[in-house]
Amino acid sequence: MENIALIESFSEFKDDKFIDRVTLMAILEDVFRSALKKKFGSDDNFDIIINPDKGDLEIWRNRIVVEDGEVEEPNEEISLSEARKIEPDFEVGEDVSEEVKLIDLGRRAILALRQNLISKIHEHDNTTIYKHFKDLEGEIYTAEVHHIRHKAIILLDDEGNEIILPKDRQIPSDFFRKGDNVRGVIESVELKGSKPTIIMSRSSPKFLEQLFFQEIPEVYDGLITIKKVVRIPGEKAKVAVDSYDDRIDPVGACVGMKGSRIHGIVRELGNENIDVINWTANPQLMVTRALSPARVSSVKLNDEKMTAQVYLRPEEVSKAIGRGGHNIRLAGQLTGYEIDVFREGVEEDVELTEFRDEIDAWIIEEFKKIGLDTARSILEQDVADLVKRTDLEEETISEVVRILKEELED
Repeated sequence: MENIALIESFSEFKDDKFIDRVTLMAILEDVFRSALKKKFGSDDNFDIIINPDKGDLEIWRNRIVVEDGEVEEPNEEISLSEARKIEPDFEVGEDVSEEVKLIDLGRRAILALRQNLISKIHEHDNTTIYKHFKDLEGEIYTAEVHHIRHKAIILLDDEGNEIILPKDRQIPSDFFRKGDNVRGVIESVELKGSKPTIIMSRSSPKFLEQLFFQEIPEVYDGLITIKKVVRIPGEKAKVAVDSYDDRIDPVGACVGMKGSRIHGIVRELGNENIDVINWTANPQLMVTRALSPARVSSVKLNDEKMTAQVYLRPEEVSKAIGRGGHNIRLAGQLTGYEIDVFREGVEEDVELTEFRDEIDAWIIEEFKKIGLDTARSILEQDVADLVKRTDLEEETISEVVRILKEELED
């Protein structure tokens, strides 16, 4: 048969692309029918017989015999004299099947046909890859660093599939070299054009959750349930856990003796500080636990506004807020309440917003970012520590302290 290279490539595609026989035959038939439509205007009266295992292909055109000079549709009808060249005993009204050689389609059509076939195979591959990774969304996946770019790392898995780990989905302390194996969760899979874009994340709370499934047997077995995970990648995370078996201490099981069980997770996340908390349906108790390691004296909730006023001894306030305000921010995300901290036993205090005439609004916002929203909350802090925790200069902070002291003394 003409264009043997095209036919031989059938088995090639099947072996290289791992396409099942039925799918391959459907793709091949679709490609050839497109070529026939272009050449003859219709493919309705053609039979295509394909054997992709052997590389055999036959195309047969079926036409009805009509009297000489009465052919109106050349693709569907054949004159009696032409039919008798194929078989001498044909009569008017009979069906004639005639094999169509690939060469009859024309050289240009054959080249286009092969290109179309390759395109369809790639399209099928991309759809298969898309479906495969779509099913893996939210699951941990490992791939090797292939190329490092400014805004992303390009990874390849064992099958040669390209996976993108964007800069903003990495942990700030992450540092990878070409050839390193990287673990993360498949965050999203999208078809852009015909090619799937696979995004991996190491900063997602889902990654931490899946690490618990991998590293803690009781979580994997369903004895311990992970209720919620919140994190500031590379800095701090809080994980609320629960167990329906009273004999199991969910926090102890997750942390392990001297942190032995959680150590591998912490190391994977660049020494991220992880608080594991016993989940409870009691919101007041949940807010108290979420502010760990601080010891809370009392909590007042407003369920309508979803706010929580938390009272602590002065020495516990900095623990509740945490470095950079991380602890109080994560506690709020974990519980769903906007948490305000108040110092127990401090009678006279003034909200920072009362000093808007003397202190610029942006300076007040800087203090609020780290959980300091009253005069005394700032005066109880060390100036040098405030310089580290905010974007403010020492001179600015010293001036704020002077203003606050004068106000409280008055």
